[in-house]
Amino acid sequence: MARLLILTPQLPFPPHQGTTIRNFNLIAGLAPRHDIDLLSLMQPTDLAPAQTPLPALCRQVIALPAPPPRPAWRRLLTTISTPLPDMALRLAGVRAFQDTLLNLVQTTPYAVLQVEGIEMAPYVTWLQRQPAWASARQAGHLRLVFDDHNAETILQQRTALADLRHPARWAGAAYSLVQWRKLAAYEAALCRLADRVVAVSPADADALRRLWPDIAVTVVPNGVDLQTFAPDCCAPAPEMTAPALVFSGKMDYRPNVDAVLWFADEILPRVRAHEPAAHFWIVGQQPHPRLARLADRPDITLTGRVPDVRPFLVGATVCVLPFRMGSGTRLKVLEALALGRAVVSTTLGAEGFGLRDGHELRLADSAAAFAQVVVALLADAAQRARLGAQAHAFATANYGWERIVPRLEAVYAP
Repeated sequence: MARLLILTPQLPFPPHQGTTIRNFNLIAGLAPRHDIDLLSLMQPTDLAPAQTPLPALCRQVIALPAPPPRPAWRRLLTTISTPLPDMALRLAGVRAFQDTLLNLVQTTPYAVLQVEGIEMAPYVTWLQRQPAWASARQAGHLRLVFDDHNAETILQQRTALADLRHPARWAGAAYSLVQWRKLAAYEAALCRLADRVVAVSPADADALRRLWPDIAVTVVPNGVDLQTFAPDCCAPAPEMTAPALVFSGKMDYRPNVDAVLWFADEILPRVRAHEPAAHFWIVGQQPHPRLARLADRPDITLTGRVPDVRPFLVGATVCVLPFRMGSGTRLKVLEALALGRAVVSTTLGAEGFGLRDGHELRLADSAAAFAQVVVALLADAAQRARLGAQAHAFATANYGWERIVPRLEAVYAP
């Protein structure tokens, strides 16, 4: 049993989007065999820790207010004036968090300080300048583990290259080009600082090695709660009618916004030329203003936040993952697979899981090919059932959290 201090950018409950899903399930899996102290930032709308399962899993849970979002003018100024990437500034500078972190390291003999995501890295770079950090390191009982949820440099590179193809998005491309260069230096520095680095996919691990070839990087993939996302978990959402094409995710996240706009503008019309009743469901919180123009389309529903995404996934005739940018691995892939749904994805959308076209899902990378595959699946219930059964078997055999947490525990070994 090891004593762990875990830093998270938001309280990891409820597990409703990528970061919180990963963090909550790792903590839940580690808790039976380790003493965990959780130090987290939280938003005003978050549940109080006492209203969550976290106190039952952790020795102590300390949640402190996150800084308010920085205004656009300040982000523009720092883009020009500082070598630090935007992600290193987003949650930085909470004095109470720094003081609490320093006190915990000074008073508790942790075996591991685990940093969940690059947004928490500024607190570690600050801590390393404190004498308490040097003392703990010299005593040999504190190892730094950096869990890099996305290879952020690659994410910005792909985003910049995708946006450059569209003149209307050149401002976003310029931002991503700048961030790409800054992140390359910053992410490499974090990898040098950490004793162990965790990546969520082999592709991300290779990308990090290109930044710093000597890092010790281990792949600990994302997983899925197989009981929560069982095929018989719930009934379909009653408002849905077939054929339903479903995308789920946090809808202010840039790769998700790009994915649904591409599907709505270039793929869905091709599908409806063959299946006029096909309806596109965009299921997720905080729809970005760029999606507002879709709200009036009769063939599209934007749900906004829903209490439970599962009825919409269960009600999907086909789940679609039309990603053209991003990095890491997408938990929405695993959720759809575990539920036994027929899935169509781009190659990038399915990256990192070892999925095979025609076995666990279908892959297509152009609008015409994507539409063609979707139309074929809508017309073939037997093929949908076969893909769904193989998808569920694959998720069950490889991606339950009980299989993944031991891979993280192995990282803690001296």
